[in-house]
Amino acid sequence: MSDDHTRVQEFFAARAADWDSRFPDDGPAYRAAVAELGLAPGARVLDAGCGTGRALPALRDAVGPSGTVLGADLTPAMLEAAVGAGRQSCGQLLLADVARLPVRARALDAVFGAGLIAHLPDPAENLRELARVVRPGGVLALFHPVGRAALAARQGRRITPDDLRAEGNLRPLLGGSGWRMTSYVDEDTRFLALALRQD
Repeated sequence: MSDDHTRVQEFFAARAADWDSRFPDDGPAYRAAVAELGLAPGARVLDAGCGTGRALPALRDAVGPSGTVLGADLTPAMLEAAVGAGRQSCGQLLLADVARLPVRARALDAVFGAGLIAHLPDPAENLRELARVVRPGGVLALFHPVGRAALAARQGRRITPDDLRAEGNLRPLLGGSGWRMTSYVDEDTRFLALALRQD
């Protein structure tokens, strides 16, 4: 396992047990972001870097009982917390690295990634892997329940020009990874970038 993966696992393992209690009011923001994916009943969706599975109930509601919901995370403790919260009933949980997903090519209609982009060790390559598992015309949502400025303030830092979530950085990153950005919102109350999988 690479040092980047080890650091991500250590960071989230130390926070898994109380992760949900740290952000108790995020549910409506997750539901609103999932709604913007426009998932139809029967759709197949992956929550990439699902953590404690906070998006899984909204994803299950969107695709209905005939749909497929997968939640993949690199950190066992986060998946254990998802099970502890009963969210495994909303989708299949996978202990998996988003850099090498155990999913066949073009199998999914959409990918949801909450707080994901900042934790990818090789963003361009990792976004290509997400593109690999999504059908052409499928959707990617990169989401955070607070915007870039609010998140930086929460973490006691300033936004820097190399922030991957800045529109000027994210648009070409997605474009070079098999995606075309279709919308971008960065407000205090949420960050949401939507992209379509290219042929």
